[in-house]
Amino acid sequence: MPRKIRLTPVRLLVLGYLGVILLGTVLLILPFASKIPGRADFMDALFTTVSASCVTGLILQDTFQHWSGFGQAVILCLIQMGGVGFMTFVFLILKLGGRKIGLKERAFMQESVNAPNIAGMVKLTSTILLGTLIFEAAGAFVLAFRFVPDYGWGQGIWFSVFTSVSSFCNAGFDLMGVNGTPFASLTSYAGDPIICLTVPLLILIGGLGFSVWQDLCDNKFRLRRLCLHTKLVLVTTAAIVVIPTAVIMIAERGMPFGDLLLNSFFTAVSPRTAGFNVLDLTTVKTATVFTTIVCMFVGGSSGSTAGGIKTNTFAVLLLSLLSFVRGKRSVECFGRRIDDDSVKSASRFVTLYLLFAALGILLLCLFEQGKDFTLTEIVFEVFSAIGTVGLTLGITPTLTVGSELTLALLMFLGRAGCMTVMLSLRTPSAPAAELPVEKVRIA
Repeated sequence: MPRKIRLTPVRLLVLGYLGVILLGTVLLILPFASKIPGRADFMDALFTTVSASCVTGLILQDTFQHWSGFGQAVILCLIQMGGVGFMTFVFLILKLGGRKIGLKERAFMQESVNAPNIAGMVKLTSTILLGTLIFEAAGAFVLAFRFVPDYGWGQGIWFSVFTSVSSFCNAGFDLMGVNGTPFASLTSYAGDPIICLTVPLLILIGGLGFSVWQDLCDNKFRLRRLCLHTKLVLVTTAAIVVIPTAVIMIAERGMPFGDLLLNSFFTAVSPRTAGFNVLDLTTVKTATVFTTIVCMFVGGSSGSTAGGIKTNTFAVLLLSLLSFVRGKRSVECFGRRIDDDSVKSASRFVTLYLLFAALGILLLCLFEQGKDFTLTEIVFEVFSAIGTVGLTLGITPTLTVGSELTLALLMFLGRAGCMTVMLSLRTPSAPAAELPVEKVRIA
């Protein structure tokens, strides 16, 4: 008799994302979802749905020039659902329907937003919904001061809302194809203070993590009272904004200082999984490209709208290395000792992440070997996909179907979580007897 498959929170999360992708693909295939006669190409619809629901931003067709108003609305809904987690919307529906939120629903919600424990899930979810609404509305209001004068009231407000949601959710989708140049992103607004400050701030807020919001609110921004996770996130986030900004300013020097500072700040923040760009990435210096890849690798924070290995994971690994150099037996930070399981989990996750990235690079090299793509372009594309970033050096629209499917899978793994997907496939088994221990030479 076949064993019954148990629907664990991890498996529900993976199946939920797959369900959202299926629904989005069906909607984008509808004839009125695109501006071209007839229905959209299946791969265009699938790739766009995966990219939107996994808040990545890689596209095969320009969002404004290819998709109709209905198609753009579908993409925006997918971005919103992917950004805050589909289980958050399930929670909202249950709440509006007057249904009591039980332990099972709280467990699913905990897995969806990567919360540390099940206690306080209802409060955290309410904070997520309210905070998302406030920040996205505020972002749209500010952006309207630039887009309404440029595109009129109707289109300007729509562009403001779309860009604000896409920024906060770290998605990187834009509607700037309206200017006639496809895949231009926000390059026409390079040096614009409204765009170069509002969009990165939305990206940073969305990438901090929902539990960080709650910790900051509960402790009224008193730094000493914050938990270790929040302190690590804030310090690491500040470091990977300031240092890349300085590096990019040095690499791209030559423009007026004000424009250089704004554009460098934007370019340093956006690769943390947002995917917008104000500088043409095909013309920037090699140091800027390398810095962008590093930022895409690190990404945002756990339980946020961002991807990457996460700032807290990166911080734990650095602290572990520092503890080894200092000869300490435990990893310490801010007067606390980080538990060994967290250090092991960080190492496993980064190893798995890099293995999937390496496999993706190999597959793209094989699928695109007839083209003159450089290794840098392929590596950039792969880390952009698995980091759910959406930046590209211009090769995405010309990729083969095999490469498109590879990137779609990497985007899914990056958003659902490499470890989460692997755990969903694992079948619990009885513990085996302890085997004899033998040392293995390392380095």
